[in-house]
Amino acid sequence: MRIAMLSYRSKPHCGGQGIYLRHLSRELTALGHSVEVFSGQPYPVLDDGVRLTKLPSLDLYREPDPFRVPKLREFRDRIDVEEFLTMCLAGFPEPKTFSRRVSRVLKERAREFDIAHDNQVLGSGMLDIEGYGLPLITTLHHPISFDRRIDLSQTRNPWRKLTLRRWYGFLRMQARVARQARLIMTPSETSKKDIAQDFGVDPARMQVILLGVDDMFVPPSTPRVPGRIMAMASADAPMKGIVTLLEAFAKLRTERDAELVLVTKPQPGGRTEKVIERLGMGPHVRFVSGISDEELVHLMGSAEVACVPSLYEGFSLPTAELMACATPLIVSRAGAIPEVVGPDGLCADLVTPGDVGELKTALADMLDDPERRARMGAAGRQRVEEMFSWRAVAVKVAAAYESVIADFHRNPPAPTSKDTD
Repeated sequence: MRIAMLSYRSKPHCGGQGIYLRHLSRELTALGHSVEVFSGQPYPVLDDGVRLTKLPSLDLYREPDPFRVPKLREFRDRIDVEEFLTMCLAGFPEPKTFSRRVSRVLKERAREFDIAHDNQVLGSGMLDIEGYGLPLITTLHHPISFDRRIDLSQTRNPWRKLTLRRWYGFLRMQARVARQARLIMTPSETSKKDIAQDFGVDPARMQVILLGVDDMFVPPSTPRVPGRIMAMASADAPMKGIVTLLEAFAKLRTERDAELVLVTKPQPGGRTEKVIERLGMGPHVRFVSGISDEELVHLMGSAEVACVPSLYEGFSLPTAELMACATPLIVSRAGAIPEVVGPDGLCADLVTPGDVGELKTALADMLDDPERRARMGAAGRQRVEEMFSWRAVAVKVAAAYESVIADFHRNPPAPTSKDTD
């Protein structure tokens, strides 16, 4: 098959969507399919044989100058103007503006592909693609409505609440587009249930396909660092539960020598840095970002305990990757995380999300029990080997493509209304 994969921001270190895109495109190519990725900034890291077509945005959120003001010569068309004005009004424009850019390109190139795969863009421009004679399938990792609820619940400032509601304004559009999708693939039963509830999507038009873990994630060949705890967060956001972990770690530090390594890039002067300063944990917390895949695997294998304190996850690839490294886990009983780790106590200890005392006790107990850590790490590794393979994911996704293509030819798309969001 000739596959067009569509993703508005795709760098692996920006989150699970970029990891999904890289590994799935590689495995589909290995199965003999032709894959071309269409992406805005930050662009993806792709493997040999996968083609990249860049659809540049104004890149308004790039580091080190997020929310920048572009120069006049940077504006190319009305989509760029809309993107900038939406940012100025505190909205997040990228899903909509990317979908319009990729729709414009695919209108001219639709005959070059057998199917288009939307990687959670869910922008209004996606509704045009089937009208060009190109079937469309959608991956929805989890409804961002959960991020919105968590962000609002942890914000007391009225002005901040107002700007957050404006920022998440794209959700109405995403829900509308999701309800019109021919088939939605999602990585967990939890996400399927939540998409049905929050976006009003018919469960009969959703298919659960688990995610995979790359073969590079392996148990360590050197001893782990005594007292090292690590956590990964693709974003410095309340949903990742980092504040809960920091407060639990501060309590733990009153009893023993330990260090915390956070694989994330905190926002300068943001909430995480302020909490670390308030707790006086600066000398004992280390941030790591921008490292290579090999360095990340080494870091995962160096920790005696890893923690996933998220308040919600639609799957949690870092959880599965840590299991592949045989690193014992303490995770939140939240979202799809229990689906990933399996029965409580076998591959991970599950704790109540947001409960500082329970998390601190679980960390202390785990650090004090090396035999249990070894058993838990081995069980996690075995679970990954049995359940989480990117090759198996690609085979199932390719079968879903074939089903959607057949359905498209049996049931051609009806005319759709233009976006008014």
